Amino acid sequence: MGHKLLLIEDDEATASYIVKGMTEEGFVLDHADNGRDGFFLASDGSYDAIILDRMLPGMDGMALLGALRAAKIETPVIILSALGSTEDRVGGLTAGSDDYLVKPFAFAELLARVRLMLRHRGSGSAVVTSLGCADLEMDLLSRKVRRGGRTIELQPREFRLLEYFLRHADQVVTRTMLLEGVWDYHFDPGTNVIDVHVSRLRRKLDDGSDTPLLHTVRGAGYRLGAAA
Repeated sequence: MGHKLLLIEDDEATASYIVKGMTEEGFVLDHADNGRDGFFLASDGSYDAIILDRMLPGMDGMALLGALRAAKIETPVIILSALGSTEDRVGGLTAGSDDYLVKPFAFAELLARVRLMLRHRGSGSAVVTSLGCADLEMDLLSRKVRRGGRTIELQPREFRLLEYFLRHADQVVTRTMLLEGVWDYHFDPGTNVIDVHVSRLRRKLDDGSDTPLLHTVRGAGYRLGAAA
């Protein structure tokens, strides 16, 4: 039997989207459309992971999460929220969530993050709060990026693009993967938006460094890594 998940989400369309996708991936899902029912279900600690909307009727997601952690329920939780500022993300993570995903989101990214939480739970690993490649470091809590001690200022989309590359470090990342994972497009808009953002990100990453990190793989896509 697949992993058992609890989805606490009051938006019917979003809930149906997640339930359908996760069921197709072999997960077993229970769904609550308000905070009070969600807390009742979650409090028995029988779920492998919880997908929690932040803004809920009855009991909001942050209050629900706080109540779970106060009751020593350590089930991994990923928060879904339209609130995506640094303060919102940090608040969710410090309140006890294991991950934080901003709406709108691509299902593929939600699936990847849930699977990552489950792997960490199975291995007893600590929650990932930073990503890195060579001398490049990204702090997911403070949303700070540094390379060789140098702070790199990134726009929100550039940060999301770099996060995606870091989560797929040393792998070839295709344009289709970037369109869905970073821009939430499920079609090709026929523009050079990816090329423009990758070029801008590359300049920021490699400024002042003798070693390029972001490489173009001709005919395939891009790869973040120390060597071409």
